[in-house]
Amino acid sequence: MKLKKFFSVLPVLFGAVVSVLIFGTAKVNSSNIPPSLEEVYTRIGYTSPDEAVKKFESHFNHVLILPRIKPSISFTHQLGRFSEDNLNDSLEIKFINSKIIENHYKIVIRPLENTLTYKSNANQKDYTLKNGQKALYIEHPLFNFLIFEHDHWQYVLTIDKRVSKITADTLVEIANSIE
Repeated sequence: MKLKKFFSVLPVLFGAVVSVLIFGTAKVNSSNIPPSLEEVYTRIGYTSPDEAVKKFESHFNHVLILPRIKPSISFTHQLGRFSEDNLNDSLEIKFINSKIIENHYKIVIRPLENTLTYKSNANQKDYTLKNGQKALYIEHPLFNFLIFEHDHWQYVLTIDKRVSKITADTLVEIANSIE
């Protein structure tokens, strides 16, 4: 029963809090006030998106172009994290809303030589971006993904499935905003 309850809130956690629960406990200060959202994310390596992008570009000695637009939902926080782990070097930019739990959007970028492959499944559809590149849209029980390549990078756009107004076409439009 406890596991069922944990997994029922898993979509809410979408990242940082999950990492804290799995890899370590969040410390509570002496007045028993839980850490702020910013403190939780900072503890697991998040910084500003600009700082994370600079580290990523410096590491790969190559300029990165981000989508010019993002989903038309409200966000209270924008965070970035560059993870340097040889074959898993990646940049993650996360947009969250601390008041509207389902408003979670994430961009993960990695170099083409370290791309992740995705198995074919019934809940996917192929799209063609305006630059001629193929994009793969995957519907998952918790999140929807759009995976595509641009220049030297593989991009994965992820949106919480509960944000029903953000469709595959919306994610394709975001992908097409990379110029």
